[in-house]
Amino acid sequence: MPYKKLFFEWLKASLTPPYLEHFSFRLRNQLFFVRVEDVDGELDCPGTLEGLFTIADACQGHACIIRMKKQNGTWQALDPGSGLTCAITGNPIDPIQLATRENIEMTDWELQDFAVKVVGRVLEGQGHKIMSWQADPEVSPSLWFVGPEGPEWVIIRAIRYPAQEAELPKDWQATATNCAQVSPRGHFASVAVANADDSFDQAQPAIPLWRGRGMYTRFTGLQLLQTGLG
Repeated sequence: MPYKKLFFEWLKASLTPPYLEHFSFRLRNQLFFVRVEDVDGELDCPGTLEGLFTIADACQGHACIIRMKKQNGTWQALDPGSGLTCAITGNPIDPIQLATRENIEMTDWELQDFAVKVVGRVLEGQGHKIMSWQADPEVSPSLWFVGPEGPEWVIIRAIRYPAQEAELPKDWQATATNCAQVSPRGHFASVAVANADDSFDQAQPAIPLWRGRGMYTRFTGLQLLQTGLG
């Protein structure tokens, strides 16, 4: 399955848990993770700065704050330009100035996030509703969706070409036990990813997965796990 390179891409565009960031996007080769703050403190904004730093550090991106104030019934950003400020220094951030054409290899967290989106899009195309998802490659399950009889969960793992198939985590049964109180029905999904410019010549080293560049994916569907829990 081919995925073309894009100049701009939303990574997260809806306020859904887990609340590490409120929204995030990629501009060419730079990632921006944004927390929205009400300067008057009247809104209970989910998540923490610690969570924002966690995902920004794991993805080698920018941790940003956008300070908002309600004026005359309308929410407005207080800072000029993009409205984004650095969560560490408080200085203004201009995403366009930071984006370059330099090749930056995708982190494991980025790759996992991409794999989760691939599986989510396939499930949505099959008519399923996605309940929640998260992209931490060390945490399972990766995604919940509504199946024919209720909630179902998926452990998703991404792998880089020339590897063809990701391995099911050895501790998957612990995940099944933890999820059983909601649903015993679980799946595993392997997503192999290759650079779209790769020659696929086994005699040549694989081209790294460059952030924002085109990719090919191999996802053959969900593998039902025999949990024995229901």
